[in-house]
Amino acid sequence: MNMEKRDFDQEAASWDEHPTRVRLAKEVAGVMVQQVTMTPEMDALDFGCGTGLLTLQLQPLVGTITGVDSSRGMLDIFKAKIDGLQLGNVKSLLCDLDTGDTLSGSYDLVVSNMTLHHVKEIAPLLRQLHAVLAPGGTLCLADLDAEHGQFHEDNTGVFHFGFEREALQALCIDAGFVAVTAVTATEIEKPAHNGTLRRYPVFLLTARKG
Repeated sequence: MNMEKRDFDQEAASWDEHPTRVRLAKEVAGVMVQQVTMTPEMDALDFGCGTGLLTLQLQPLVGTITGVDSSRGMLDIFKAKIDGLQLGNVKSLLCDLDTGDTLSGSYDLVVSNMTLHHVKEIAPLLRQLHAVLAPGGTLCLADLDAEHGQFHEDNTGVFHFGFEREALQALCIDAGFVAVTAVTATEIEKPAHNGTLRRYPVFLLTARKG
């Protein structure tokens, strides 16, 4: 596990060129819609939005959605998409928790896709996500099931090799969430060292602020 921070600014321009990432965002969004009733009255937050792949999948289903990321490069790509599509209900926000930034506002729905394993301290993040959720609001977190560090070709900035679902559910309960459940959302296929395809399950954890 490499404790250095990953330079996502460097990767931003070519991020969307990987079809697996685009497909993953669509599939995770589809499972989120199955698990959570989304309405035009909802204000949503996408934590670790990157170039907005998940954000823009959910945008037509909610009232407003704010994409938050610590990478200015990623947000530049995201903002160009927002401007190009002339979306009035989407905002981007630069927020780097590692430098002391904190989340603010009040949201009915908080989502995150494949961001958690890049966050060093999970418990403080969950408390922040709980704080910005309105009472009765819903949290949706998608990430990898626990693996052995083979998913990423370079583990720079990877602080967790996936998660044990029950352990993450327990952390959510400790942060004040209720009705915490996890389902398998999809799986990602990647070539293993021996040339065969290896499958990495991706879970979707949902929880509610009581």
